[in-house]
Amino acid sequence: MGKYSELYIDDVGSLTEKQQKRKQYMFLIRELVGREIKRKYSRSFLGIIWSVLSPLLRMTILAVIFSQIFDRAIPHFPIYIMTGQMIFGLFTDAANASLTTLVDNRPMLIKVKFPMEVFVFTRSYSAFVNFMYSMVAYILMLVVFRVSVTWYVLYFPVIVFFTLLFALGTSFILATAYVFFGDIKHLWAVITQLLFFTSAIFWSVDDLTGVIDVVVRANPIFNYIHSARQVVMWQEFPSVGQNIQMIFWGVFAYALGYAVLRKNKTKILIKI
Repeated sequence: MGKYSELYIDDVGSLTEKQQKRKQYMFLIRELVGREIKRKYSRSFLGIIWSVLSPLLRMTILAVIFSQIFDRAIPHFPIYIMTGQMIFGLFTDAANASLTTLVDNRPMLIKVKFPMEVFVFTRSYSAFVNFMYSMVAYILMLVVFRVSVTWYVLYFPVIVFFTLLFALGTSFILATAYVFFGDIKHLWAVITQLLFFTSAIFWSVDDLTGVIDVVVRANPIFNYIHSARQVVMWQEFPSVGQNIQMIFWGVFAYALGYAVLRKNKTKILIKI
């Protein structure tokens, strides 16, 4: 606690109050992200290497299981799966980690009184750091399967940004809800499964029709995944409609989540 309640700031005399706070928050975020990563791999012999191995192992398992069913219809099937896993994993890792963050950091919220959103942002940023480690495995697989990488891939960070923005907004809502309704953790597990099976991670939507086609295409996560596959695997930009969806869901989720957290700030401090 003492480490965070007396944050170090150099040259404070030359900083405005707003700049001082910003520097404090950045220091706190770095410390908390470092703590989260160390905690995650504290009992692991391979440590951070698992961030590279894990997506490779998941991709291998899914590819072996589903290749006989879908492989003929989907070129570079392992990359198809891995792209879906990477984007879906970024969203779920951020949301799942943020779910309990306000309750987990109760002493700091009460005694030090840092902004609540900092703790949610920290968990989401930790998920992004793990995502970047996973990118090492992803790039390796692109080379192994000889996927031609063109300049379209420069749009990939834009897709990741809006995925993370959507995840952060969702995280604000989940973290707030968990304070008042602990069972949201179990409900969210069910919703996550539903999102997984409607995100077309290991199958194609080309042959879908009717209601299920509408449901899948309305899933924001599917749109992010499909857009990522387009720029990496198929050398094309997402359509105007896809871009509108990406921006809308990212900005809308973030604005809504932030508003929910801010509106319930006082109630959260009382409840925790």
